[in-house]
Amino acid sequence: MSGGPLEGIRVIDLTSVVVGPICTRMLADQGADVIKVEPPEGDILRRLAQGSRNPGMSGKFIQFNRNKRSICLDLKQQDGMAAMRKLLENADVFVSNVRPNALERLGLDPATLAALNPRLIHVGILAFGSEGRYANRPAYDPVIQSLSGVAATFHRATGEPRFVPMVMTDHVTGLIAAQCIGFALFRRERTGIGEAIEVPMFENMASFVMSEHMGAATFDPPAGPSGDNRLLSPDYRPLPTKDGFITIGPNTDAQAFAFFDAIGQPELRHDPRLNSASARTANAAHYFSIRKSAMASRTTDEWLAILGPRDIPCARYNTFEDLMADPHLADVNFFEPEDHPTEGALRRTRTPNRFSGGMREDKLPAPRLGAQTRELLAQLGYDDTQIAAMMEAGAAKAPTA
Repeated sequence: MSGGPLEGIRVIDLTSVVVGPICTRMLADQGADVIKVEPPEGDILRRLAQGSRNPGMSGKFIQFNRNKRSICLDLKQQDGMAAMRKLLENADVFVSNVRPNALERLGLDPATLAALNPRLIHVGILAFGSEGRYANRPAYDPVIQSLSGVAATFHRATGEPRFVPMVMTDHVTGLIAAQCIGFALFRRERTGIGEAIEVPMFENMASFVMSEHMGAATFDPPAGPSGDNRLLSPDYRPLPTKDGFITIGPNTDAQAFAFFDAIGQPELRHDPRLNSASARTANAAHYFSIRKSAMASRTTDEWLAILGPRDIPCARYNTFEDLMADPHLADVNFFEPEDHPTEGALRRTRTPNRFSGGMREDKLPAPRLGAQTRELLAQLGYDDTQIAAMMEAGAAKAPTA
């Protein structure tokens, strides 16, 4: 391994599905040695997501688990837990999305592991904060979207509650967890001591939604209703053109006035409902209706040619297939080809962020279940006989071919 700001940091990853793996993938992409600890049945995402060439290697699992090594241990067996504790003795970070009561039963709670390794940063990605009444409840992304107000934003905008059709709360919380780990590593550089971090999905998403939509309810008593009426407008979306859709964002006065000129209605810059940013915000429904009506009069390419030179933010609407053919993403080599040792030719998304001090140079393929079990046990001091005995007893597992 070489390169990357987290080179030399070892992360023990006891996470599954998306919220934890997206966090640890970010750490791995930045050079950390991420060891993914999986149970005998493996991360459920190996078989939960659609699309695969071989059992246990879904496309979604591959995207979220690159640059990691996999060790398969049965933590319910004494020998499996003993190996886990050896992994943790010299690790820098332990990340789990296991509920706190289950971690305590396993002896992987913060207090127990702090006694084992005082420098360890213990990260629990939770559904709910441990001090609230929802603590230890199970939850997945749609439960959090419903509870945190994400679904309510659609209800306010369209009259029907629904979920964002991607596991957005998992992504947001996983990225916040990676950020918290960076903060904790920085503090450990100063103190030499690790710490425990709680990263709750519900509270983080409630903050995400309400920072945007408390609005006038920020004041006590409220100065008006909650919700940003611009973002909750039914016309806050890609707008139909003659042959497709376009998205536009003329927000500043300069952009809005240039837009009025572009659509042949320069007199609108003097309309008291539209002549300032505050007026356009207060009259968002009216402003958005003008935008929608204007865009229907030309094709997408025609509008891009008119609006672009006027420095008005605008973009064509991309489907998933369009995105994979986007010329800018091609320029930055966003979709990288990969020759996976068992899955063949793949495409994977490149980490978008660049560090002038160096990036991770080696690129590990997403691992088969237990692909590095033997290698890692040997590094922990187990000999061939001990490894074979663990495999025989089911305390550890590795691919048979």
